[in-house]
Amino acid sequence: MKHGSVGILDDLVATARDGKSFYEHAATRVRSSKLRTLFVRTANVKGEIVRWLSVETRMGGDRYAETGTWAGDFNRLYADVRAHLADRNYTCVVVLLEESEEQLLKALFRAIVDVDTPPHAKAVIDRLLPEVRHCQKLMREQKNIALKKAA
Repeated sequence: MKHGSVGILDDLVATARDGKSFYEHAATRVRSSKLRTLFVRTANVKGEIVRWLSVETRMGGDRYAETGTWAGDFNRLYADVRAHLADRNYTCVVVLLEESEEQLLKALFRAIVDVDTPPHAKAVIDRLLPEVRHCQKLMREQKNIALKKAA
């Protein structure tokens, strides 16, 4: 992990890139059209994070992450979720994905309050936060529905 604002932004880009890839894959694996739509939407939001924060990272003098992991946590999470997708265990999938969305929100909030994050990057994050929050809310709703069905 890099230090300073570029490191924070680079980590966010890497995490969003991993999420985008995962959600695109997951959208092709689920039978539920509702989940498929949610996964495509979430992948698109992750793509916007990658696109806009990559620009901010380059402006900071560094290259954005072409591939990425955030201390390996998200790769492990997505690997676990992929395994559950293969088993069609959607309850576990949405529980883990809701958790990942929550972690991403926390990371975005950390970047906003970090004094080293450039104002332009904070503005980009502020602009993207409503969509990220909405995706997390939708995923939480899906988690609650799945847990009720499993009970």
